[in-house]
Amino acid sequence: MSHPDRSNLPIRERLGLRPIINVSGTMTALGASIIVPEAIQAMAEMAPQWVEMDDLQRKASATIARLTGAEAGFVTASCASGIAMAIAGAMTGTRLLAIERLPDDTTGLKNEVIIQLGHIVNYGAAVDQSIRLAGAKVIPAGTVSVAQSYHVDEAITPATAAVLYVVAHHTVQYGMLSLEEVCEIAHAKGVPVIVDAASEYDLRGFLARGADIVIYSGHKFLSGPTSGLVAGRKDLVRAAYLQNRGIGRGMKVGKETVAGVMAALDVWERRDHAGIRARETAALHLWLKALEGLPGIEAHIIPDPTDNPLDRIEVNVLPESGFSAAGLAATLAAGSPPIIVRNHEVERGHFFLDPCNLHPGEAEIVAKALRDVLTSKDRPEGAMQPARKPVSGALRWPD
Repeated sequence: MSHPDRSNLPIRERLGLRPIINVSGTMTALGASIIVPEAIQAMAEMAPQWVEMDDLQRKASATIARLTGAEAGFVTASCASGIAMAIAGAMTGTRLLAIERLPDDTTGLKNEVIIQLGHIVNYGAAVDQSIRLAGAKVIPAGTVSVAQSYHVDEAITPATAAVLYVVAHHTVQYGMLSLEEVCEIAHAKGVPVIVDAASEYDLRGFLARGADIVIYSGHKFLSGPTSGLVAGRKDLVRAAYLQNRGIGRGMKVGKETVAGVMAALDVWERRDHAGIRARETAALHLWLKALEGLPGIEAHIIPDPTDNPLDRIEVNVLPESGFSAAGLAATLAAGSPPIIVRNHEVERGHFFLDPCNLHPGEAEIVAKALRDVLTSKDRPEGAMQPARKPVSGALRWPD
């Protein structure tokens, strides 16, 4: 029996993928963000063309420098690869033979990277793995709840290549040293500071505060194709870019990605940031109204924990609702359409609703789904399920 013609169906339906609504945020596992039309056009225009990649990256460097205040920059496959390449560059400098020998042979190189223990997080992979991919040793400083200046200062040795500073909601949000404090300590001993700012909105602040290299996502708030941006001191950026001759070869980007990132950066300069915030705020208030008065549900607006200019709704789920936080999140994800909430803290009895990746009309769909699920007389199986982080699905892939 022949299959019906599906060529006029939307691509998710053609591929048999769920048409999810993302109120989780700029999450890599969900595709990160909605790519802006200008980036899509630039990628399509570049796709059939030949180009000298080093020259294209030079053009990207100028664009990145203009937007970030850096001396230079380049585009790589992701922030994780950007971290590995920046650390490798701090180790090898421009020594081409040393670049070829990484990661297993670090003879004669500085090969230690200091990171506050409260910054060793997992964002889908462990951040310290990016350090180890470069062939460096991870040197934790402080404890999971407290890092003092002497923890970093006394961890620095003649073998220290860099200090890695992580900015993310995953990190411990108290008791850690500030970026300014870390830069003061490291720079006094000639050690560069590399900042992982994957999910950060501020493209200029971290370099202005003293960082030597900052790595940004090209596909989260920038709404470009999947990529990482490495920006900072020219000598360190050059050394990181040269890792394309070594460990960076497996982290390379295509011409389409570089062109798309450049277009997304250009759009960033003229984006109506205030208008976007207004639309997000309207969605938040719509959801608050939908949740108002529902038994066992307490909802309020909270600011972003790393000071990005956006707010989210924290939905606290009490037993009186007939759901656990994990159960309500799972019920929404199993709905039609599936609604994926920000559920990384469900074991604490709450999840978040993030408005920064909505298509027109989706805020209203989310509001109705919340109300319908929570006012229904029936509770699905698993409504009170405990929070779990199962890996069984990953282990079954691709089945």
